[in-house]
Amino acid sequence: MAKITFMGAGSTVFARNVLGDCMCSEALCESEIALYDIDAKRLEDSEIILNAINKNVNEGRAQIKTYLGVENRKEALRGADFVVNAIQVGGYDPCTITDFEIPKKYGLRQTIADSLGIGGIMRGLRTIPVMQEFANDIEEVCPDALFLNYTNPMGILSGYMQRYTGVKTVGLCHSVQVCSKDLLTKLGMEDKLEGRVETIAGINHMGWLLDIRDKDGNDLYPEIRKRAAEKNATEKHDDMVRFEYIKRLGYYCTESSEHNAEYNPFFIKAKYPELIEKYNIPLDEYPRRCVKQIAEWEEEKNNILKDGKITHERSREYASHIMEAVVTNQPYKIGGNVINKGMIENLPADACVEVPCMIDGNGVNPCRVGRLPVQLAAMNMTNINVQLLTIEAAATKKKEYIYQAAMLDPHTAGELCIDDIVKMCDELIDAHGDYMKMYK
Repeated sequence: MAKITFMGAGSTVFARNVLGDCMCSEALCESEIALYDIDAKRLEDSEIILNAINKNVNEGRAQIKTYLGVENRKEALRGADFVVNAIQVGGYDPCTITDFEIPKKYGLRQTIADSLGIGGIMRGLRTIPVMQEFANDIEEVCPDALFLNYTNPMGILSGYMQRYTGVKTVGLCHSVQVCSKDLLTKLGMEDKLEGRVETIAGINHMGWLLDIRDKDGNDLYPEIRKRAAEKNATEKHDDMVRFEYIKRLGYYCTESSEHNAEYNPFFIKAKYPELIEKYNIPLDEYPRRCVKQIAEWEEEKNNILKDGKITHERSREYASHIMEAVVTNQPYKIGGNVINKGMIENLPADACVEVPCMIDGNGVNPCRVGRLPVQLAAMNMTNINVQLLTIEAAATKKKEYIYQAAMLDPHTAGELCIDDIVKMCDELIDAHGDYMKMYK
C-alpha cells in the first residue's frame, strides 16, 4: 500500500483531481492519503470532498488523514512514497497583489506573474525557503519518496530542489499533454488528432512542439503554419501570441498566450500600447482569476459535493499515472521538468528543462532530445538566465543576484532602466516582509 502526501491540500479542486485520480487506479486505490496544509478551513473542505469521493467512487478503500500546521508536517510526510506539492506561499492577498501593484507603479505591466518576470522571481524567492524545509523533512522521514512538484515558478522551484536538495524530484505542468490537441482543435484540424505523433521539448511554459505528424507519418506543420497565420490575420482570439511565435520562430509552444505575452520583450510595451489590443493580451489576468475563484469557491464546493452524490473521472493530470507506473513497473511517458544532464545539448547543464520522460519502477528516466533549433534555444535561454540567477539568489542569500535576475528578465529589461529595476526589487523585498527577510 502506497502512502501519498499532498502538500498544500487546501488547493481543493486540484487535490480532488490528483487524489481522485489515484482512487480511480487499481494500483493506488487502497493508498494512505495524508492531507497537509496550514489553512484549517481549506484543509477541512478538502477532507470532506475527498472522503465523499472515497466513499462514492472507491468503496472507502483509501485511508485519508489530515495534518494541520508546520508542527504536524513531519508526520504527514513520514513514510511517504509520493509527495505532491501544490503550495502557494503568501497567497493571493497580500503577496500576489503586491507582485502586481508595485511593478505597476514603475510602469511594468504583467498578465500572470507566477513563472517569470519580476512576479515570478519574487514568488520563487518566497517559496524556496518553504520547499527547503519540506526537503529537510523528506530527507529525514521519507528519503526514497518521489516529489511531484506542481507549484510555480516551475523551472525555478524544480531546478532548486534538484540541484540543492537530495530529494528525488520531477516538475509537472498541465500544458504539455494538451498542447497539440488544443492547437489542432483551434485550427479546425480535429481529424488529425487520432494517432498523431509529436515531440515536445524546451523549458516549462516554453516547451516547443518540435514535430507533429498524423497517423500516416505526414508532417502537419505546413498546414498548421498556414492556418495559424490566416487566423491571426482575420480574427481576434485567445492564442494570438503563440500563433505569432509560429510565424516568427516557426514553432508552437506549450503554455498559453497570456503567459507567453510576458516571457519576452515583444508584446507588452508602454511605447506601443496598441499591441495589447492587437494581440488580445489580458493584462492583470491572474488577479482577476484569483478574485473570481475566491468569490465562487463556496458555490463550487457545493457543486462538487452535489448533495453527497459526488463522483470523479480520471483527469488529464500526470500525477496518478506516474505513481501507478512506479508501483507497477509499467512504463508511462510524460513531459517532465528535470535538470539538463545532456538531454538538450544547446541549453546549460544546470538548467531545468522540460523533456519526454519514461516512468517505471526505477522512477523518472529523462530522454535525450539533442539540439533545439537555434532560435528556440535562444528564446529558452532568455528565460533560463532569470531562473538560474533567482536560484543563485536563493542559494546564496545575496541580494545582487535578485537585481541581476530582474535586469536580465526580457520584459523587465525591455521596459525599465537599471536604477528603477533595483528600486523596484528593493520595494518588493520590503513589502514581502518576513517572506524575504533573508535579503534585507
